[in-house]
Amino acid sequence: MLELTKRIDGSTQADVYDTLTLPYELRIRGRLKAVTDNGRDVGLFLDRGPVLRHGDLLQASSGEVIRICAADEPVTTAFIDNGLPLGRLCYHLGNRHVSLAIGADADGRHWVRFPPDHVLEELAVLLGATLSHHQAPFDPESGAYAHAGREHAHGHGHDHSHGHSHDDDHSHAH
Repeated sequence: MLELTKRIDGSTQADVYDTLTLPYELRIRGRLKAVTDNGRDVGLFLDRGPVLRHGDLLQASSGEVIRICAADEPVTTAFIDNGLPLGRLCYHLGNRHVSLAIGADADGRHWVRFPPDHVLEELAVLLGATLSHHQAPFDPESGAYAHAGREHAHGHGHDHSHGHSHDDDHSHAH
């Protein structure tokens, strides 16, 4: 079994030994046993946190490089006009803390993709979207803070002074 222990920069020139196709629910895990697309047993032993994205490269402890591929899985794609309609749809779906993929097809139609859910689908239709239920890779947006420590480090100091006076006399006559 190949032990995949290291994430390597996707822009690195590397000979890819094999590919590993996984659905989103498995690409969020750091520990996993799986079988590559060419039938090799692998184990993931990665740091927790960053989601494996389509095209990411992993290196085995023995040196082989494996490319991650997003598997086709059941999704709902909501097609909607660009601009304010797209913004509203993303806002209202995101406000429900659902993972979303956002993009445009070859014809320039804008879309928002999410796991099938009848409540979210009804909301999307109410906001003007046309739905398609199909199989496609689900590679959602990673979020504003997901790359901290991955592409670059962030340091945030949170030393705050909180001096308050609570000597106010409040009289409430009812």
